[in-house]
Amino acid sequence: MAVVREFTLPDLGEGLTGAEVVRWMVEVGEVIAVDQPVVEVETAKAVVEVPCPYGGVVTARYGEVGQEVPVGAPLVTVAVAPGPGDSGGGGEPAVERPLVGYGVAEARRAGRRRVLPGGAPAAPAAPATPAAAPAPAPVAPVAAAPAVVAVISPLVRRIAREHGLDLAAVAGSGPDGLVTRRDVERAIEATAAPEPVVVPRGTGPDEELVPLRGLRRAVAEKLTRSHREIPAATCWVDADATELMALRAQLNQVPGPKVSVLALLARICLAGLERFPELNASVEGEAVRRHRAVHLGFAAQGPRGLLVPVVRDARQFGTERLSAELARLTEGARSGSLGPAELTGGTFTLNNYGVFGVDGSTPLLNHPEAAMLGVGRITPKPWVHEGELAVRQVTQLSFTFDHRVCDGGTAGGFLRFVADCVERPGTLLRAL
Repeated sequence: MAVVREFTLPDLGEGLTGAEVVRWMVEVGEVIAVDQPVVEVETAKAVVEVPCPYGGVVTARYGEVGQEVPVGAPLVTVAVAPGPGDSGGGGEPAVERPLVGYGVAEARRAGRRRVLPGGAPAAPAAPATPAAAPAPAPVAPVAAAPAVVAVISPLVRRIAREHGLDLAAVAGSGPDGLVTRRDVERAIEATAAPEPVVVPRGTGPDEELVPLRGLRRAVAEKLTRSHREIPAATCWVDADATELMALRAQLNQVPGPKVSVLALLARICLAGLERFPELNASVEGEAVRRHRAVHLGFAAQGPRGLLVPVVRDARQFGTERLSAELARLTEGARSGSLGPAELTGGTFTLNNYGVFGVDGSTPLLNHPEAAMLGVGRITPKPWVHEGELAVRQVTQLSFTFDHRVCDGGTAGGFLRFVADCVERPGTLLRAL
């Protein structure tokens, strides 16, 4: 006889406590396959599709679009055919399959499965405040699940949904017919029509209220906490980056992957943290935790806003490999395909705001990190070089630090070391 299993929202990434329902991908009474995505949720870090480890008939779903669901709260219940791990007598179900891409789910709570006499499944008793828990639908025989359109990322689904595009009608150009973002954009262009004028709702004809939700709310909360808790200070210096740019041009003359300016700056940061390890830290209560590994975060602008992808164990990367990893994470941020694990856990941040055409900034620290190096645009400026006025490639470097972790001498020493490496890249060889 069929049994009802409850699937709860798993921990989608370290430190995340909940997610907001963006879109339901299944209906009550629908037949689903194992590991089929059932709901699209937005966490503080990314929009992800959550696959269900059970196959069968959806008997109930919990949470409305726009509602926050805490980790561990029920998402759906599924009536499944009994398997080897089910005796039919009410024992604990077999251990659920690991979720694709999210690791193994936490231990399940007892008492989540009931079977009515005659084999009819019942909804779980007293679910945790379901927002919309319809009565269990009659259980049909478990049939083959409907086909699911293979899509490269949740962002592609969102773009198609916003433009009213049926993905089933889009021919995929990726491997095995995978639908890519470019495929969707071409389909939208082919059916483009003038957009209707939408009058925004607000408190007046010239105003609009935009709620802080999803990523924007998470950023607001994190930066507010950073500003409230961390006594941050910033120092800065102008540096002649002419030799650094010449070194990059020389490296890229060699056959092989190209080395980016960001990769060279990251390599300089890693060398600086070897010399000043107290900056690779965070404050926890009345103590300072110094991290042995450097998980290097860097600011990247994505379609959902500012993200901070993280290169884990960055000291283990050579310059070419570091450049390739930075490029991969940057593209992932732009396409919206990065998972929560790639956007959390940083210990030090490199912020290249020069890509926005600005010279300087005094950023808020990425809580709970203790330090951040900022790099402005590299642009030709008059500069005194070897006693003579010349036009050189100049950039402004800024360093924001948690004053509880170190004093100005340490911060200034780190910034001066970075500036020296930018002006004389050969200095970097002494620190490698």
